[in-house]
Amino acid sequence: MTEVRTGVSANSPETAKIVLSVDAMGGDKGPATIVAGLSRFLSDASDAHVILHGPQDELSRLVDRQKLSDRVTIRHAEDVVQMTDKPSHVLRHGKASSMWSAVEAVRNGEADVCVSCGNTGALMAISMMRLRKADGVNRPAIACLWPSTNPSGFNVMLDVGADIRADQDDLLTYAMMGASYARNGMGIEHPRIGLLNVGVEEHKGRAELKVAHDLIERAAPKGDFDYVGFVEGGDIPSNRVDVIVTDGFTGNVALKTGEGTATLISGLLREAFMKTPLSKIAALLAMTSLGRLRKRIDPRGVNGGVFLGLNKTVVKSHGSADATGVAAALMLAHRLATLGFSDKLAARVASAAALAQDTQIERSDDPAGKGRTSQ
Repeated sequence: MTEVRTGVSANSPETAKIVLSVDAMGGDKGPATIVAGLSRFLSDASDAHVILHGPQDELSRLVDRQKLSDRVTIRHAEDVVQMTDKPSHVLRHGKASSMWSAVEAVRNGEADVCVSCGNTGALMAISMMRLRKADGVNRPAIACLWPSTNPSGFNVMLDVGADIRADQDDLLTYAMMGASYARNGMGIEHPRIGLLNVGVEEHKGRAELKVAHDLIERAAPKGDFDYVGFVEGGDIPSNRVDVIVTDGFTGNVALKTGEGTATLISGLLREAFMKTPLSKIAALLAMTSLGRLRKRIDPRGVNGGVFLGLNKTVVKSHGSADATGVAAALMLAHRLATLGFSDKLAARVASAAALAQDTQIERSDDPAGKGRTSQ
């Protein structure tokens, strides 16, 4: 791999406070969209520099066109991980890809966070191989921000697709990681955690959910969060919780359903307002309010799932993200890097295994649950 630089400025890697490693080739819309999002991001992040991975000639033209050459280092990578590629194939044959190169820059300490719009399974596989899981983590999780009625405007949900499986210990770890994300990434000092289930009653749900319910409840005082118990699908966008914990299969279905519903509502509103001359006038009168609504439910504004449970931070942007979505993912990565989130999360999850062991011992010593703390 070769590296191209067209000048050193106050925001070069040697002097920039935050350096992001970006896979330019992972998105459905091609590298032009990635670079356009990069331009929007860099206009707001004066302390950032980017290492951009992909074909040198193509990226040089795009970067020069956006006049970003003093803030972007291009690292040549010939191959591209396709959305149809199997993770196992990428692990064997993907070392020359832009995705691998982007992760490698974070592993080597050249960048703080990796950002990619590419194949989720491949990105997770490369990240787990090169960055390794943090101590105490069995299965990493992908956390996303979900629009809600909370004062912050968002809730955190995890896992939304890293692994379709999750036992009770995994769900406890997710609760700990989610609490750390909410505390450090959103400024919520004492997050409220909910465990997603088919009902709020304690007797409902699969066996591992019932055990996880007990483990998370007992871990709450030591983990410095409030456990509100089981929550249902309708609570995901509510102000009842700050963090929703679930397995990757359920979380991914919920995420895609929510995004599809937001797109449907937006389309139906547009269709309704354009139906008659009178409705068009009404649309003009309501334009400001509609703009606020569109911004609130627009999934592009909260684009970016964070891989939690690794030794470094990786942000996964939607493959279909446009420039607005790419910029949002980059801004999220920048915010986490600024907070030193990776180190804080590692410290938090390192204690999760001990908490799980302690709570399991307490549970075995108190099988009737007589010592359960009320939350």
